[in-house]
Amino acid sequence: MNFDFSDDQKVLRDQARKFLGQHAAPARVRKVLEGDAPYDVELWRGMAEQGWPGTAIPESYGGAGFGYLELCVIAEELGRSLAPTPFASSIYLAAEALLLAGSDAQKKAWLPKLAMGETIGCFAFAEGPGTPTAKSIATRARDGRISGTKMPVPDGDVADLAVVVARTSEGAGDDALSLFLVDLRANGVTRTSVKTVDPTRSHGRVVFDGAPAEPLGATGAGAALVRKLLDRAAVLVAFEQVGGAQAALDMAREYAMGRFAFGRPIASFQAIKHKLVDMYVALELARSNAYYGAWALSTNAAELPVAAAAARVSATEAFWLAAKENIQTHGGMGFTWEFDCHLYYRRAKLLALQLGSARRWKHELMARLTKAA
Repeated sequence: MNFDFSDDQKVLRDQARKFLGQHAAPARVRKVLEGDAPYDVELWRGMAEQGWPGTAIPESYGGAGFGYLELCVIAEELGRSLAPTPFASSIYLAAEALLLAGSDAQKKAWLPKLAMGETIGCFAFAEGPGTPTAKSIATRARDGRISGTKMPVPDGDVADLAVVVARTSEGAGDDALSLFLVDLRANGVTRTSVKTVDPTRSHGRVVFDGAPAEPLGATGAGAALVRKLLDRAAVLVAFEQVGGAQAALDMAREYAMGRFAFGRPIASFQAIKHKLVDMYVALELARSNAYYGAWALSTNAAELPVAAAAARVSATEAFWLAAKENIQTHGGMGFTWEFDCHLYYRRAKLLALQLGSARRWKHELMARLTKAA
């Protein structure tokens, strides 16, 4: 069996790497980090011109109609470059929610705009510290209106469309939650930016005060849809984490080979060798699990819940380890603002929490493996 990407998919990877190397260099990432812009508008426009947002969106809804394997390839390169754009929120979550639960009319109304990058989407789930649950979510929807506060919402301060998880009945059961589409430009919506460890991925606080809301999927199916949506997004984010971990490893190796101490490269010292090897082993484990997740996602296999959790856990740990050890390998210079090491550490910490904590995903993995057994 062939577990590698096809030649065409590798060509797409090379093209994406070349484009991002030219348009998402560390200097561009720093410009967003140190400036007031929530994301790189020019880069986002260029990605839309490349057709990347519509990679896995069917042609009937204005997309390119390729598939999830191609989207995984692009996700890895986005992670490698730390591209400061709302791609993940708009495509992995908002567009995927529409594909999972949207009516034909909703798909025709929104997917072409998301595929062209004309509309930015987001997923409004969290309401503060801790993992959201059917019991903790307080945002309510009734008679076509929604009220409540969501925070932090990735790209919530810049998005045009939000997929919102809200309560439609009392109780703590899964059937108490439903999904809704909310136009964030409508009346009854207030947004403010939220500071995070990585400002190159914008976040916001979104307050709904009787804002118009359109049901997405069946009433009471929100919790089940959220689980499916997060599993799909977990695979794609895992590829971003693998790409980021690979870039951090490459940076550490290059520095270690070129930095001399006591007349020889520090890469020849056992302590540095062990760091690089630990990074490599963690990365290859994460890559294997990410490939398994890509297969499960692209075929809609029954193994997707387990594959997604495994990919999420291993990729989160690999990116954090690679980013941390990259700083250590650079020594005292690694902690300075002038070096790019902290850019990867910031992104590693942010992505580790974006879809729920690593602890939460470990619990999910154990529960799903137990169920499968």
